[in-house]
Amino acid sequence: MSRVKVLLVDDETELLQALSERLQLRGFEVLVAASGERALGALEVGPVDLMVLDLKMPGMDGMEVLRRTRRSHPEVQVIMLTGHGSEKDRDEALRLGVFDYLQKPVDIVELVDALQRASARL
Repeated sequence: MSRVKVLLVDDETELLQALSERLQLRGFEVLVAASGERALGALEVGPVDLMVLDLKMPGMDGMEVLRRTRRSHPEVQVIMLTGHGSEKDRDEALRLGVFDYLQKPVDIVELVDALQRASARL
């Protein structure tokens, strides 16, 4: 089986770089996008298995990216990541079909566990 391809979406570039490096060390193929618009563009370029999606971003927020991803690429398993989310946001994300909803700062072991569980659905 080929490596699982993960798209990391967050406007915090330092976090993107750190998570990308850690996930690559654990065998994931990683793409990064620093905005919602770039994330949707990356989905059109090639297949992505999993997405780790920040909720609060300038411009297009994570909830809108999630809605559009569900319409255009329903097979992508999405893990929402937030430092500012409310119960309402969590409920909406789950209603829209996220695999998991994690709080920042995320523990890398917790994130890898969620990614591995999500990849089992592929």
